[in-house]
Amino acid sequence: MDAFHYQNGELYIEDMPAQEVASAYGTPVYIYSRAAIETAYKTFSSAFSSHDHLICYAVKANSNLGVLSLFARMGAGFDIVSGGELERVIRAGGDPTKVVFSGVGKQDPEIIAALTAGIACFNVESRQELERINYLAQTLGLKAPISIRVNPDVDAKTHPYISTGLKENKFGCSMSDAVDMYKLAATLSNLKISGIDSHIGSQITELAPFLDAMTKILTLVDEIESNNIAIDHIDVGGGLGVQYAEEEPIHLEEYASALSQLMGHRKSKLIFEPGRYLTANAGILVSKVINIKQNEGKNFAIIDAGMNDLIRPALYSSWQQITEVAKTEVDTKKYDVVGPICETGDFLGKNRDLSLAPDDLVAIHSAGAYGFAMSSNYNSRNKPAEVIVSGSKAHCVRSRETIDDQLKLERKFPI
Repeated sequence: MDAFHYQNGELYIEDMPAQEVASAYGTPVYIYSRAAIETAYKTFSSAFSSHDHLICYAVKANSNLGVLSLFARMGAGFDIVSGGELERVIRAGGDPTKVVFSGVGKQDPEIIAALTAGIACFNVESRQELERINYLAQTLGLKAPISIRVNPDVDAKTHPYISTGLKENKFGCSMSDAVDMYKLAATLSNLKISGIDSHIGSQITELAPFLDAMTKILTLVDEIESNNIAIDHIDVGGGLGVQYAEEEPIHLEEYASALSQLMGHRKSKLIFEPGRYLTANAGILVSKVINIKQNEGKNFAIIDAGMNDLIRPALYSSWQQITEVAKTEVDTKKYDVVGPICETGDFLGKNRDLSLAPDDLVAIHSAGAYGFAMSSNYNSRNKPAEVIVSGSKAHCVRSRETIDDQLKLERKFPI
């Protein structure tokens, strides 16, 4: 049975009615399924069981401590892009020695914190960063494990905002510079070359871009190793797409088989950085209908969740399924489902067939990744609660914000 399913016309998360969670914690509320998260992780790991590998969950997708603690208990590694994410991983019980640090703008305090924690690897983006990490490691009397992020100039055929593997993107070094960067790294006394890294984008639903990138990376590995520089691991990044609408996600078994063929005799550990794949379809956002409005023949369902709570539709024009939490006898109409934010771009879905009345609840599906993590206090709105359902029990893993929470760091200007 799916973690999210209907029983007698009512939406359930595992064994618990969504209506019951909304009544207990108010709306809007993010609800995640423990079973869905754990199943996604175990399925991913199982697909690559024949090869030495480490799954480093991409914290940016959903950084809630409760979610991170589930991954930590399963032995996952973590892909971080900030010092704050490192602190979250540690507080959630994650193992720092299974952490890889990505991102183009690592700052000195973040690098120092990661070195002190003893992370597995820095994914280095530039010569300047390489030299900076070496200098900071030297001041601490430590050796920094590094890989270099290489941009293979592969079109991931995804939204331009989440495409990261083209030569015009800000990420990584070029293929032509990579060997020289590894030679430089080999001369820096406080660096330990560990691997090579590549990440071409997010929400990718075709296998070809992954295989194209991997083919280029493996050719580069051979050239690097011909210079007596060992590559112990190959980080292939994340980016596997999920189904929001009619997408056909890549089958993990097919992906694993294709990578295995490309790897051939190589024994290098494979590191993966999935985020969306592990959490997107493990979460929903439940919201209440405030009002039903007609305007020049167009129907609007105005709900209490807005673009500050879930920005993906407004930012990426993304589509996420919206359903009634409880089926009713109200006539079905086409609605634009919109929020209370003072922006025309504040919509969660357009032209949706729904049966709705004021005070009804709707569920916005596939909201477990890049939902709460990208939320804001725009319009001085409080961020929603986050709840993990496990079987027939709900566990609040982030309380709903209050206006006092928002304002506690602010001060009036003194006269």
